[in-house]
Amino acid sequence: METVNALGRRKEAVARVYVNEGAGKITINGRDIETYFPSSILRYIVLQPLKKLEVAEKYDIKANLDGGGFKGQAEALRLAIARALVKINPEDKAALKAEGFMTRDAREVERKKPGQPKARKHFQFSKR
Repeated sequence: METVNALGRRKEAVARVYVNEGAGKITINGRDIETYFPSSILRYIVLQPLKKLEVAEKYDIKANLDGGGFKGQAEALRLAIARALVKINPEDKAALKAEGFMTRDAREVERKKPGQPKARKHFQFSKR
């Protein structure tokens, strides 16, 4: 099997993933997943598609993450891994789609409006 690559995005984060057959080693920006995501919750988010298909020990994953915060990066990486797994085996798409791993979360930060302190917040109105 040759290298399979995929792209995942969430908020401002972009994840590029390269999947090879291997022993289950995940490298993110040249670092191990445990050092890049010290939080077990974020590691759980990243590994969800692999655990769902029970292939966590079957593939080596090399990822380049850019932009956004750690939560957005973890969710972008989850989408990229799910897309790569579907490229490897298209029959897995239904199982991943049922869990919601194939859907790009389109929510973005709303822009700040002029004359307001934030996007939706307004300064207090004074009639007199």
